Amino acid sequence: MRNFRLSDESGHQEAIIEWCAWNMQQYPELELLYHVPNGGKRDKATAAVLKRQGVKAGVPDLVLPVARCGYHGLYIELKAPGGSVQKSQKEYIKRLGKQGYLAVICYGWQETVELLRNYLEGALSQDAAAGAGKEAGQEAASLLLPLA
Repeated sequence: MRNFRLSDESGHQEAIIEWCAWNMQQYPELELLYHVPNGGKRDKATAAVLKRQGVKAGVPDLVLPVARCGYHGLYIELKAPGGSVQKSQKEYIKRLGKQGYLAVICYGWQETVELLRNYLEGALSQDAAAGAGKEAGQEAASLLLPLA
């Protein structure tokens, strides 16, 4: 793997995608993983156009549309270690959980790839899923909802 600037979220994002490329043979479902480019700096006109086209605040960064562990799929809100979660992100994650998706906040690329590996191997319990994000304040644990 190449070196990544891990001082911000974008470097962690790149490290995750490269890890996926290296592990595609073991986990072919990783080919379905995609990034939702909702964030970033935009001028007001571009932001208005994107909003009219359906961009929504709070949508998690990564989506893996693969059913495992009793969930319809996996949504990951990625934060660099020490990063903060917006109210809109917490609310969107709660709504996804109510629909049967595992929606989690992960802090850093290592936590994210551990979650991806466990999810794809079917080795993810509610307790393990609730542990994602614990180093940075228990936000993920409080946002995971049991399946109805």
